[in-house]
Amino acid sequence: MAKGLPKRSENYSEWYNEIVKRADLAENSAVRGCMVIKPYGFAIWEKMQRALDDMFKATGHVNAYFPLFVPKSFLEKEEEHAEGFAKECAVVTHYRLKANPDGKGLIVDPAAKLEEELIIRPTSETVIWNTYKNWIQSWRDLPLLINQWCNVVRWEMRTRLFLRTTEFLWQEGHTAHSTEQEAIEETERMLDVYATFAEEWMGVPVLRGLKSPNERFAGAIETYCIEALMQDGKALQAGTSHFLGQNFAKSFDVKFVNKENEQEYAWATSWGVSTRLMGALIMAHSDDQGLVLPPKLAPIQVVIIPIYKTLEDLAVISDKVNPLFEELKAAGISVKYDDSDNQRSGWKFAEYELKGVPIRLGLGMRDLENGTIEVARRDTLTKESQPIEGIVEHVKALLEEIQTNIYQRLAFREENTFLVDTWEDFKAQIERGGFVLAHWDGTAETEEKIKEETKATIRCIPLISTMEAGKCIYSGADSGKRVVFAKAY
Repeated sequence: MAKGLPKRSENYSEWYNEIVKRADLAENSAVRGCMVIKPYGFAIWEKMQRALDDMFKATGHVNAYFPLFVPKSFLEKEEEHAEGFAKECAVVTHYRLKANPDGKGLIVDPAAKLEEELIIRPTSETVIWNTYKNWIQSWRDLPLLINQWCNVVRWEMRTRLFLRTTEFLWQEGHTAHSTEQEAIEETERMLDVYATFAEEWMGVPVLRGLKSPNERFAGAIETYCIEALMQDGKALQAGTSHFLGQNFAKSFDVKFVNKENEQEYAWATSWGVSTRLMGALIMAHSDDQGLVLPPKLAPIQVVIIPIYKTLEDLAVISDKVNPLFEELKAAGISVKYDDSDNQRSGWKFAEYELKGVPIRLGLGMRDLENGTIEVARRDTLTKESQPIEGIVEHVKALLEEIQTNIYQRLAFREENTFLVDTWEDFKAQIERGGFVLAHWDGTAETEEKIKEETKATIRCIPLISTMEAGKCIYSGADSGKRVVFAKAY
């Protein structure tokens, strides 16, 4: 185990916090509730961005950018939306500071009060749909498929790096359509994009489903989500896609002339994922030695470490490594040769293990004599000696194998998914953790009572599930299908 790193089994929360800090991913900033994403952490986020952005563009979307500030009157136009975000809003009231008359520091200039208060965006539906009013006049202007990469602010009382911060980075897609069916198809298509990314890039299996009315995005007709199960048995919402109906079009009077030459309101969607995915990545795969990264998202996929006693030995090893380094780069592999002399090779082994580098290659003088190289896998913590000849092809195949192996967390999820039929069994299982499939009577009152008594929420109503008559675990009323409950981040 990495020195000083807590064990997951003893203190999962502390283990998570220590990995984030010691793997150099992020740290708390001077502003309460905000974080500094460090270069290594940001490199992972950049890989996520690049992959997702390519997927968005492959489905016809383009990027744009909208203002950070939202006039308060915009937020108020969609009542449910305003109510949902009111408690999280940061509000700008003045635009200037001036010297304090007593000569100590600065004060807000009362003469610089804004005519209308501005909200630092918690999400951008209102400012974007106000803009769309100028862009949409005819069915020929639709669909409008726009995404933006930006930051948002939601004032949080309890924060944790990546999982819940006052300011975070994300992307938010906002689309407009001429028909209800087209908008629903878009909402489901983007959920599929998120699920594909989570499973094929992050190696995290997810459940696809609908949120209950209580858990929907404020202002949405339906919220679709992907839910992942972390190693401590808690759920994490990894992405959401919202069918907004015509709510925002009506609030901002966004009408278009349809093919029958009649005016109607546009149909809307919005969808987003954030730096919370970094938290999911850490908690889904990492171990007591540190971070475990899927190769597709690892900033460094392969690290080569020379093992030597003298500078002459290092020179000989480097002569062999340099062409290998170039060959790996030419194969599209992100590789680092760490020949720095400020730390011994044993320290480097532990450090790159902590940072989750998928493959470590170790090369010493004895290896050179034997024509071999030591290959260590981060996912299984195993190592083997391989011929240097053909090592590039071996590494390529191994990276694919590691990516596939990491996704085997699917087995973990299946082993930690439970069917329960009684209230006593439900309470006991929720305490133990995992996804709990149980009957619910469909009422908000029952959902709230369950949450109050167990801290469990309905994570989703699965999109793929069979109708099954049963009795609600809490009220005993009739139920037509099971839903997924869990404690969550």
